[in-house]
Order: sequence, then structure tokens, then C-alpha cells
Amino acid sequence: MTTTCALGTPHAPSLVHLLNPLIGRLLGLGLPFGPNVLLTVRGRTSGAAHTFPVAILEAHGRRFIQSPFGEVNWVRNLRASGEAVVSRGREHEDVEAIELPPDVAGPILRDALAPFLRSRLTARVLERYFHVAATSTLDAYVATARRHPTFELRARRVF
Repeated sequence: MTTTCALGTPHAPSLVHLLNPLIGRLLGLGLPFGPNVLLTVRGRTSGAAHTFPVAILEAHGRRFIQSPFGEVNWVRNLRASGEAVVSRGREHEDVEAIELPPDVAGPILRDALAPFLRSRLTARVLERYFHVAATSTLDAYVATARRHPTFELRARRVF
């Protein structure tokens, strides 16, 4: 469950902070870990590179990421920079990240999460963090998109 720090800002549960370094190492070695990749984003104030495991969602031939824990630092950094590097093992791709408004993100989340909602295990996780189920209305997905920022990732063009 998402928790809130003293300032009222959502942050990931302690278990996520413990597992992220391990998941990051496995992904960095190129080991498969579901739809997860490493996302490297420049800090909005420090300019330092920060890397996090995130899940890529695919729908309609497009790629998306969204924050299961709301307005966390990587979201703020990505919003500020508008670009990142997606990595799987030795493969790296420069991407631009376009934040989607909730009314656009809602239908995309519904379509992208549909395969995961068919599994009992992943459906339980999604219901807990996103408050959506296979039977949820589009309005429920739009409400979820308001709480969980969603970005489309597009290959960055090099000129």
C-alpha cells in the first residue's frame, strides 16, 4: 500500500526500497524480470542521473510507464526533464517522455492493464495499488490516472 511521508507526499512502501537495488542489479545484468526495465532520469535540481526499475506497459503499439506510488521523485524528475534512458541489460534507448492527462491515460491504462487483471495474482496487486478490477468502469481508470501519473515513451530522434 502507498504510504505518505510527514509532508503529505506519497512514497513507495519500505519493501520497494529494499527490493529495488536487487531488481536493478538483475535488470542491469540483462536478466528478465517481467515487463520491468531500468529508467534513468536526470534529477530536476541536482542534474545527477537516478535509475529506477519501472514496468513498461504496452497498448496499441505504444509504450507507457506510470507510477504505482503517485507523485514520487522519479515522476517529478521525468516531468521536469521530459527525457530518460530505458535500459535492459546492455541495451539502452534514449526516449522522450510525454505526460498524459488523466482523461487520455485512463483508457490506455484500462487496455494496458487488462492482461494483468486476468491473472489472480497480478489482479490482486493491481486492485490493491490502483483500485481497479477487470470490471471497473472507464471513470474508475480515469480516477486512477489522476493518482498515478502516466507517461508515453517515444524513441528520441537524433538530428
